[in-house]
Amino acid sequence: MLKPDAGQGRLGKQKLSKGAGDENFPVASWLLPAWARGHVMAFYAFARAADEVADAAHLTAADKRRQLHDFAVQLAAGPAGATASRGSDEVVLALRNSLQTTAVSVRHAEDLLRAFVWDVDHPRTPDWAALRAYCDLSAAPVGRYLIELLGGVEGDDFSASDCLCAALQILNHLQDLKDDFRVLNRIYVPADWMADEGVAESELGGAACSPGLRRVVERMLDGVDDLLIAAKPLPGALRSRALAREAAGILAVAQGLAQALRARDPLAGRVALSRPHMAVRFVWGALWS
Repeated sequence: MLKPDAGQGRLGKQKLSKGAGDENFPVASWLLPAWARGHVMAFYAFARAADEVADAAHLTAADKRRQLHDFAVQLAAGPAGATASRGSDEVVLALRNSLQTTAVSVRHAEDLLRAFVWDVDHPRTPDWAALRAYCDLSAAPVGRYLIELLGGVEGDDFSASDCLCAALQILNHLQDLKDDFRVLNRIYVPADWMADEGVAESELGGAACSPGLRRVVERMLDGVDDLLIAAKPLPGALRSRALAREAAGILAVAQGLAQALRARDPLAGRVALSRPHMAVRFVWGALWS
């Protein structure tokens, strides 16, 4: 329920290609009904393709905006929307076909594209409110897509899902503090909080968090904890029992990752749950929710 994670990290000057197996959470897990998994993977592949455009080192900002705009046009118009210089993108058309088959709104995919344009246009994050607004485009649409695909939520209240997705997104940003800064020249840490602690941007590329940066990380984790508390009612509100179990499992994984980031330094090395640890947390959360 989030924008796809950076997985195993980025090396050198160019981000490595990523796949569903590299995520902080299961993508289209065995808990979901078989009929839904292909549609979920179509949405995931679309998100990955758009993310790769936004992060591509060889493209100018104008090129990135143009390609993301092409994606939006093709989502709306199909093959007829492809530009003369670029053919139809298969993953975009696959998602378009999936959305037409399932009658799920295209808005969720369009919001993701807006998030990737945001990445291109806003490499810095002024404050927590801006980070949350970014998450509303980059993460919340994933949860909303899954909920619409799989039967909805009581009262049409997506707030708990939005909170879970935002928490996962911010945890991802904390995992990738150094790579986002050094490889992509992006900072998803509130600039006003960094200023409060006297933290310079260059510190994000260091070998370890300074005391001031550690305090900023802890403040962000406090915000994540609040989001996870607000997300707890989600499994009980989902109409699909399968999705409810998946949401509970993901919530348990997020709690474990937040704890790991409290205990370890994200600049000293990538902080992530091991596959066995993630699996145990996911299954425990899913089966005991």
